[in-house]
Amino acid sequence: MITAIKIIFLLGFLIFIHEFGHFIIAKICKVKVNEFSIGFGPKIYSKNKNETEYEIRLIPLGGYVALEGEDELSDKEGSFNKASIKKRIAIIASGALVNIIFGIILYFIIIQVRYYNVMESSFLEATKYSFIALKQLVAELGKEIALIFTGHLNINDMTGPIGISNMISKTSGIIEFLYLLSIISISLGITNLLPFVPLDGGKILLLIIEGILKKPLPQKVVIDLNMIGMFILIMLSVFVTFNDIKMIS
Repeated sequence: MITAIKIIFLLGFLIFIHEFGHFIIAKICKVKVNEFSIGFGPKIYSKNKNETEYEIRLIPLGGYVALEGEDELSDKEGSFNKASIKKRIAIIASGALVNIIFGIILYFIIIQVRYYNVMESSFLEATKYSFIALKQLVAELGKEIALIFTGHLNINDMTGPIGISNMISKTSGIIEFLYLLSIISISLGITNLLPFVPLDGGKILLLIIEGILKKPLPQKVVIDLNMIGMFILIMLSVFVTFNDIKMIS
């Protein structure tokens, strides 16, 4: 039961702050947010305020943001498709950036607290050590990203929801759980920024192309790219899931 709660909290919280990043930047950019939902499934509470429907749903796994003019063209004031390319990129990138920033801050605090308590060092020493540890983490993540773009990433090293859930179940104590939370948050943010449609990074790439061409890509091209990308992601997810099961069993 405790393991299930930890899994739901970790995955739900990380998805929630991701969507909240989209939400808050959309509001700052004056883009209309039709819905901001916490959770999925049947609606248990809703309130309309400032043209946004705020909802709480039964299944506490993340949430979602529905922007006016995001999935289809809209002529309404404040629609996403009418916003400048810079604003649209900011809105799309904000979810992943929130995950990365949150993960980095949490990782830094955990390392600092652990070093301060275990080594009985001064606050200044603990802070210095935390910066060194953070620098090493960034370097390792940089190597992993380089492997992706050079095609040398071993697909067997990839982990899906089942593998993540297994790691969560093995955590003991709040510090170890928060450490895993920070690493997964950073990884989730970086993965989302990869230039692959339909990930956020892929959407940003299409907007950059739109900016270069000075006009939107044909709708059919965007739809086809999304369908192809979604198919690849589904196949990859199936493979990773079976690989997770094989590794656990």
